Amino acid sequence: MMRHRCADEERTAMVVRAIGKQAVVIGASMAGLAAARALADHFERVIVLERDRLPEQAVPRAGTPQSRHLHVLLPGGQRALTDLFPHFERDLANAGSVPLRMSRDVRMEIPGLGPLPSRDFGWFLYCASRPLIELITRRQAERLTNLTMRPGCRVLEITATPDGTMVTGVICEDSDGRQETLAADLVVDASGRGAPTLALLRSSGEPVPDEIVIGVDLHYTTTTFAIPQDASTDWGGVATHPHAPERSRGGYLMPVEGNRWVVTLSGRLGEQPPAEPDGFMDYARRLETQTVYNAIAHAERQGGFERYAFPASVWRRFDRLSTFPRGLLPIGDSICRFNPVYGQGMSAAAQEARLLRQLLQGRATKADPLAGLALAFFSESLPLVEGPWNMSAIPDLVYPETRGERPADFESRLQYNGALLRAAMRDPAVHRLLAEVQQLLKPPSALQEPAVERLVQLELSQMAAE
Repeated sequence: MMRHRCADEERTAMVVRAIGKQAVVIGASMAGLAAARALADHFERVIVLERDRLPEQAVPRAGTPQSRHLHVLLPGGQRALTDLFPHFERDLANAGSVPLRMSRDVRMEIPGLGPLPSRDFGWFLYCASRPLIELITRRQAERLTNLTMRPGCRVLEITATPDGTMVTGVICEDSDGRQETLAADLVVDASGRGAPTLALLRSSGEPVPDEIVIGVDLHYTTTTFAIPQDASTDWGGVATHPHAPERSRGGYLMPVEGNRWVVTLSGRLGEQPPAEPDGFMDYARRLETQTVYNAIAHAERQGGFERYAFPASVWRRFDRLSTFPRGLLPIGDSICRFNPVYGQGMSAAAQEARLLRQLLQGRATKADPLAGLALAFFSESLPLVEGPWNMSAIPDLVYPETRGERPADFESRLQYNGALLRAAMRDPAVHRLLAEVQQLLKPPSALQEPAVERLVQLELSQMAAE
């Protein structure tokens, strides 16, 4: 699929201005691959260490059990990856991803309000399985002559100077048990849970970041269906949101490559969607609407059932640290693990990698480009994390059983969000702006425009009178 390339796309050296000899990335995740691309412009060699064997086809791998479930690469993430890999969107489209026009082709069903109006905002959401998205990204990275993938290689620890203030490399182990020490001017931890970084901080006596934890106890079950010939043409994908806090059942259906629908049913706090045919269909039938159930009632199921449990969202506040080891940088899920039901993780990681590239470009002419890099990254990436975190945290905390500290203005935020949705139903400009924020194309501050505020306040007044 990706092996036949034009001559101008063959592997090329990418170093623009070297600021170090070697960088090591822990993990060939989406965050790791995007970060590796950012590093390739500025290091003579970039090595990506991945404990899994990396498949040649778009199939799940052992280290990403969640990859069998529905994934969404938001338009904000698509654009960040295309900035890093200019052929990303083209190759994803050529590989069979399904373009949906936002928000015309995606039916968003909001309890108490109904579906958001079908409006064409002029941008596409490319729907594909997580394995295909990762494969396309990895193929892009493999075109760089100064980048090396080392699958089947597990990082045992990050090495540092005796005082722990500067990272010197990593110790890794291959599938045969052979250990090796790799020197590095910069180590990027895209391992997902950030365990190597936290282990180094603790062993060297450095402060570890505070954690904000929201215990959601989310369970979801996924299977695939062949898209029937008589499928609805009114929409391409559906999201049926639960009526919180009374009910937690959600249903999500999106097309992917191979003329398939991926269907994920979710529940919280002990409610687990069944992983057998009759129970799965009954659960779908009892969603807030019948849209998902009616779509799959007579469709041919092609796969088995996959379950996944997500106990808690975790945000490690590296941005609050005043010191951090030189030559070390966590990224992606190592900083923040978002609730996957909102589809923000891959996109936020891609935007963080794009920011890393910008920071390296801006520091390339400095006498010591790596000095203070981590603290600058933590500070400047804060809006990239805080925006999606707040968009998911408030809805999650609606459920009384959800573990986590609620902000002092929690009730007023709930009222505001409800009024904003009502305004989006009525006003196309508000709807578009809300979609741009939700899909990480604009920051949440964009919703503070005076015209939006006036409409939201009007809705709040009407809600109070009802």
